[in-house]
Amino acid sequence: MAIRVGIIGGAGYTGGELIRLLVNHPNVELSFVHSRSNAGEPVYKVHQDLVGETELKFTDSLTPLGDGGLNVLFLCLGHSESKKFLAENTIDQRIKIIDLANDFRLANSSTSGSRKFVYGLPELNKEQIKTANNIANPGCFATTLQLGLLPLAKAGLLKEVYTTGITGSTGAGQSLAATSHFSWRANNIQAYKTLTHQHLGEIGESLVQLQPNSDIAVNFVPWRGDFTRGIFISSQVKCDKSLDELNKLYEDFYTDAAFTHVIKEAVFLKQVVNTNKCLIQLEKVGDMLVVHSAADNLLKGASGQAVQNMNLLFGLDEKTGLNLKANYF
Repeated sequence: MAIRVGIIGGAGYTGGELIRLLVNHPNVELSFVHSRSNAGEPVYKVHQDLVGETELKFTDSLTPLGDGGLNVLFLCLGHSESKKFLAENTIDQRIKIIDLANDFRLANSSTSGSRKFVYGLPELNKEQIKTANNIANPGCFATTLQLGLLPLAKAGLLKEVYTTGITGSTGAGQSLAATSHFSWRANNIQAYKTLTHQHLGEIGESLVQLQPNSDIAVNFVPWRGDFTRGIFISSQVKCDKSLDELNKLYEDFYTDAAFTHVIKEAVFLKQVVNTNKCLIQLEKVGDMLVVHSAADNLLKGASGQAVQNMNLLFGLDEKTGLNLKANYF
């Protein structure tokens, strides 16, 4: 039986990537894509890479949310909009929800009415995800940064972390802003939200989940980069363990991970863009360890991870519909 899926907010970058994945997913029937501003228009008019992939049209109707025929609803709304949407609309309790915004990621904001959201990082919460009804999909920087640090937290090795990460222009969303124009981005890099990025809260909660009763400081400087998609992060920590010990620690932690891989060669973005992978590499000089992690912000950092979570919710192999190859050249 096919999983019947609906999408709210299908006109943006994450909505487009989600549609691309779901129309090619062998176990999914994409029932509707909601967009008030594009209602009646073919999906491929907005997401032009989908020409020939689907004849589905955007709708502004919310009727499917109450008839019980839907199995899962993806929310691809702006941050703080998901909570408002759920408060204003009656959704059949049999419909599972996967939210791609930041509304339900933190423990103190993880409920909406009777719905309780589980933080959807499979490498951390796989068993909880399998039995959940509602998933809070992690942020893109948060996913990539956490995957670089979780094994150290599990081993109780984190105290002070200094990390820098760079993201492509799609990380800023589809709405135009001064720093998302081509003429500004081209040949340009800028730090932003220094030490105050909104993903720090969810990162901190995940690390303490594995290393409880600890005061872990994550000093994060994000950068805007001169490319469209991908995230590259380098995190620096003091550590007395040898590089061989640390590689073993990471390999053991991710031994059952479907998409996170530890490699000993230099990591670079072209290995992960257009895939649901996160690649990790460790380097060490003296007592300083540097953890490099790279992922696609729209896939493992958003829509791909959302589909991975859907697969877990419905008892499918995590990789179903996500066997994507990087655009290496």
